[in-house]
Amino acid sequence: MTDTLDRPDFNVIAGWVQPGERVLDLGCGDGALLRLLIDSRGVRGWGVEIDDARVLAAIGRGINVIQSDLEEGLADFEDGAFQHVILSLTLQAMRHTERILFEMLRVGREAVVSFPNFGYWKHRRAILDGRMPVSESLPHQWFDSPNVRFFTITDFEEFCAPRGIVIRERKVFDAGREITEEPNFLGSLAVYRLCRGA
Repeated sequence: MTDTLDRPDFNVIAGWVQPGERVLDLGCGDGALLRLLIDSRGVRGWGVEIDDARVLAAIGRGINVIQSDLEEGLADFEDGAFQHVILSLTLQAMRHTERILFEMLRVGREAVVSFPNFGYWKHRRAILDGRMPVSESLPHQWFDSPNVRFFTITDFEEFCAPRGIVIRERKVFDAGREITEEPNFLGSLAVYRLCRGA
């Protein structure tokens, strides 16, 4: 099961979510983040997960889980049904990046995403050495990785701007420590709080 102490994005997300809010966690895995939010913030939370074992693990934590494929969208959810819709370390595994972000902002007032930064200096060094990066934030080998998108903090911010996705807040980390200088180079994990533009 996920150790929340090893996930700085969990603590950031918990700080952004207000007590009692309605939260949807997409790709909720074993339900560790929702359990944290329910216990610490008193949220009303639901998860969406496709993997059988992870669904069972989340149910074991007392999480309300819907088994569904995120690639098919969020048509089962009404506009504005949630205050926060979360996609934690899952965006890089999505084939339809634009669609899932728009859907998150349709069903939620705010979207929160976290992802590994492919522009991190250790990843750049691995590529210069002729190898695909493997690190704490990108733990899989090239042949068994669930990731289909490899993008950087700069890529993500340039993606958001022309699509009317407003970045309300950003936090970047490496080895659990917050990075404030040169985040696209020194940060291995990025967490964003997003909303729709006016």
